Amino acid sequence: MSWYTIRLELARTKEFPDGNPRCGYLLRVPLKEDGVLDEAEWRKHKHAAVVKRFWEDEDDEHGELIHTRHRTWAFSYAPGEDDDEPVFHLETHALLRGEYVSIKEHDGETLPFKVADVRAEPLPV
Repeated sequence: MSWYTIRLELARTKEFPDGNPRCGYLLRVPLKEDGVLDEAEWRKHKHAAVVKRFWEDEDDEHGELIHTRHRTWAFSYAPGEDDDEPVFHLETHALLRGEYVSIKEHDGETLPFKVADVRAEPLPV
């Protein structure tokens, strides 16, 4: 089984010196044994690679993991590039508990997120 549900929580920032577990993402993606995104598996089942953005005091957003024409990975919530949130170095970062990843938010600010949880999940039909 190579599909996982991953919880990313806002890590330490100026506004949140202790981070904030009520701000983050839940994503379902395929990973290799080393925790790095499995692009070949993603290409076979793109529809299954989904994301939910949760942020305290805001409505949840639901989208998908995409590979952009700029050859970067991003979360997308609607057609077009206006709402895309690039995930830096997703092709090489291991999404293992305790690791960090940077995401460029809608407003252009890049924020750090900690991998809070990784759970194996069967590929949805």
